[in-house]
Amino acid sequence: MDESGQPQSGTGEATPPAEETARSRPAVASATGEHRAASDQGTDEGKPSTEDGAQEDQAPENPAAEAGAPRPPAPEPEAAPGPRPHDTHPERAAATSGRRKGPAKPPEPRGGLLMGRPFGVPVYVAPSWFLVAALITWVFGGQLDRVLPELGAARYLVSLFFAVAFYASVLVHELAHTVAALRFKLPVRRIQLQFFGGVSEIEKESETPGREFVLAFVGPLLSLVLAGLFYLGMMAVEPGTVPGVLLAGLMVSNLIVAAFNLLPGLPLDGGRMLRAVVWKITGKPMSGTIAAAWVGRALAVTVLIGLPLLTQSGALGASAEDTGGMDTVMDALLAAILAAIIWTGAGNSLRMARLREHLPELRARTLTRRAVPIEPATPLSEALRRANEAGARALVVVDTDGEPRSLVREAAIVGVPEHRRPWVPVSGLAQDLTDGMRVSAELAGEDLLDTLRATPATEYLVVEENGAIYGVLSAADVERAFVKAMARPS
Repeated sequence: MDESGQPQSGTGEATPPAEETARSRPAVASATGEHRAASDQGTDEGKPSTEDGAQEDQAPENPAAEAGAPRPPAPEPEAAPGPRPHDTHPERAAATSGRRKGPAKPPEPRGGLLMGRPFGVPVYVAPSWFLVAALITWVFGGQLDRVLPELGAARYLVSLFFAVAFYASVLVHELAHTVAALRFKLPVRRIQLQFFGGVSEIEKESETPGREFVLAFVGPLLSLVLAGLFYLGMMAVEPGTVPGVLLAGLMVSNLIVAAFNLLPGLPLDGGRMLRAVVWKITGKPMSGTIAAAWVGRALAVTVLIGLPLLTQSGALGASAEDTGGMDTVMDALLAAILAAIIWTGAGNSLRMARLREHLPELRARTLTRRAVPIEPATPLSEALRRANEAGARALVVVDTDGEPRSLVREAAIVGVPEHRRPWVPVSGLAQDLTDGMRVSAELAGEDLLDTLRATPATEYLVVEENGAIYGVLSAADVERAFVKAMARPS
């Protein structure tokens, strides 16, 4: 599923998302999946994404850090702004001086053990997967002891094979979301297999409700196809044998994954499908997200109350007499976990939808600081005086032809004691400009964030379409505007 309020997807019995900034959906370890849109981020384990099943999402401490949503570039520790003589409340931070040759490349997001890169998308197995694999091995081994008692201790080896095969089918579910996303030119950050299934972190939202519907539906569809294939395989082998029992278990598991993910509430795939339908009817993606998120919350309450009642009533196969006290506790615990995952994923979807709604407010032109051009040999004190007279808050070092060559960093300015500033040339405090540090004044919203993320830096040169200097954009200013926009009610 997806909906970090953004695209996402997953699979499993219940899996752990960001209109959301892409996303992903979790899958449940015994039968669900989900996918999420990443923008986000990011989702490490315990973080939301597109899902198949329920998502193991947790509300991020910083709205900008939600899984599957576009996030502003993380600036280096900010120090008091340099050329801001009249700034009465500068932010102070450890400052470093000197020239930095170039921005560091952002590290690739990780989420456990890298298993491969199908279609160029990294697939990670989170540490929690080993816990659920052990749990499945133990539970399925107990069932095998009743069906095939002659196996003895070897039943646990068969059970471990079942756990691996089940998660392989969860991966197929996630790959379906991934292939569809790539087909629609939506970048996929990674796929992660974790405690409650799988998560596909899709970084952008679908452009149309039709694509959103297709992107969500392909996961459950592949799970149904797998269930059909396992059924055909089961018909071709002897019942009551190891292959027969394994194929039957995989068929049932994939049916549960498909059914669970088709429930019409975010962050499940069915919730994304409902969102697409409401979006198509109303013409407003936000309306679709709100409707699907509240249905998701209603589903969470239903699961919390209804699953234990169904188990106790014998509707799921076991008679009330066979249900002991420990079974009752386990059923209630499973229901609480699933309900929490669905409720949290729905909430994340709403937050990411609000982010998408406010993203257009982030405009390079309105966030840019006025800058003054300075020659390399100019003393820092003189450069600050000129900036003060011009009402500017940034310094751009230019060559003899007036072409910008570097930017003077705020942190470097603060690191120079005032009594030394007349003797320090601005060239010694500047960071060389790279192509990625030149951004258009017309950039806004997600395009702006994507551009800044591609080349992490503390300051960027903002230019007009004709190449003229417009000013300097601080990554810290973008982040503050981002957080402010997220705090504003829709």
